[in-house]
Amino acid sequence: MTTNREDRLALRELVENWALWRDAGDWERFATVWDPAEGWMTATWFQGPAAEFIAVSRAGFDRGVSILHFLGGHTADIVGDRAVTQTKMTINQRAVVDGVEVDVVCTGRFYDFCRRVDGQWKIVRRQPIYEKDRLDPVDPSARPKLDPELLERFPAGYRHLGYVQTKAGFTVKTGLPGLTGETVRRLYDEGANWLAGSATPGDPRRAGS
Repeated sequence: MTTNREDRLALRELVENWALWRDAGDWERFATVWDPAEGWMTATWFQGPAAEFIAVSRAGFDRGVSILHFLGGHTADIVGDRAVTQTKMTINQRAVVDGVEVDVVCTGRFYDFCRRVDGQWKIVRRQPIYEKDRLDPVDPSARPKLDPELLERFPAGYRHLGYVQTKAGFTVKTGLPGLTGETVRRLYDEGANWLAGSATPGDPRRAGS
């Protein structure tokens, strides 16, 4: 039996491997971070099983979609073979919007439902929490003109990220968890229920509107 400290180190490594292997396009190893039976990913532009997320991420990577992740502080609540982890992160995407090359940076947290499978921690469900974002032209002298109606379609936590992804052709989900509000409170309740032994890690299909 591992100690709590060993579990915390293993969970931190799991989250770091997710970011490093996905951003590097190391798809075989990226597949190993997920629960093989129930892995589920929610993002602004994708909601579905981990296997499908890997496939669409790989397709985007091959055609030059640039989405990178950086990680910060990390914490884990562990009960037996279950855990809920939270990890500070930024999502960085570069794209061309109406002829202007821009960088959009979104700051938030990865909220992960994890389970020990055959002695190894795996991600059962990943739900990002989007806290704030911003958009900057790569060329400081450029002035992108944003459509205010499209911009206001998305919550403040990922307003510019949603804008850029919509312009890039993605269908972006609205109403995903932010720093405060009913949606993130429901997520926290689902996390508590997961640690208490619920049959499923909440209902990821209900995340957002």
